[in-house]
Amino acid sequence: MSTAATPPTPTAIPAAAPTTTQAPREVMVVSHSNLFYWWPVWACGFLLGIISLLDGARLVVLPPGTEPTDKAFVEVKTKDGATETVQHEAWALPKGAKTGDRKPLHSSRFKAPGVIFFIVLLLVLFITNVPLRGMWSYLVIISAALLVLILHLLGAWEQILVIANLLDIRMNAGAFIFFSAVLFILWFITVVFFDKRTYIVFTARQLKVCTQIGEGEKVYDAVGLALEKQQSDLFRHRILGLGAGDLLVKTAGAQAHSFDLPNVLFIDSKIRDIEKLIATGAVIETK
Repeated sequence: MSTAATPPTPTAIPAAAPTTTQAPREVMVVSHSNLFYWWPVWACGFLLGIISLLDGARLVVLPPGTEPTDKAFVEVKTKDGATETVQHEAWALPKGAKTGDRKPLHSSRFKAPGVIFFIVLLLVLFITNVPLRGMWSYLVIISAALLVLILHLLGAWEQILVIANLLDIRMNAGAFIFFSAVLFILWFITVVFFDKRTYIVFTARQLKVCTQIGEGEKVYDAVGLALEKQQSDLFRHRILGLGAGDLLVKTAGAQAHSFDLPNVLFIDSKIRDIEKLIATGAVIETK
């Protein structure tokens, strides 16, 4: 008696679960001070200080009455060890005067480093204290371009360059490095420690707010929360802030509150994370 072979039972292959981007459990938004935007000043200062050190030139402070002369005779040693008197150009000090500090200061032979440093310093000072939001940023750029074109058409650039050539600002390497080091320490302490004391922590159901250094956290309901990214300042947010922005947070309910968080780094990605987070447990409005 023959028996028919029983066909194997097919095994069901489970369908692959769809891959979804998991929302973070909480998002912390930190409000930074305007000192964050001063990083180009200390970075430029360190760079110019290093250039001044590597340039090899020296800066000497001379007493009043010093005059240049080309009739200075100096004894130098030749390759074979003999002594030879050579005529040099030099600075002739008044009779009985001394240079005082005999350690020449490291400095660049060019006047550009000092001029560049102060231009960067003044530009950052202006940008961080005069907000130019939205169209005002583009208006400044267009106005500057028109001014350059008008001066070119009037033939005034030659005279301006002659006057600019008279601008001579000398700083030794020590001045660049000392100023930049002190500014960097203040910048680092402020950005890493003090700025992180003003923040909002978003969770799926609530938000914890601390808007003053030393102030305790206040908890608010996240239902009906509204986020508003304010108009960007092209120079401050986009150029110096590398994608920063100002964020306005508004709570819902009978006692609604609003919190203004200026200078939030990577604001676009922060808003996306907050939307994903709160969408799991609340309704959010975005402007």
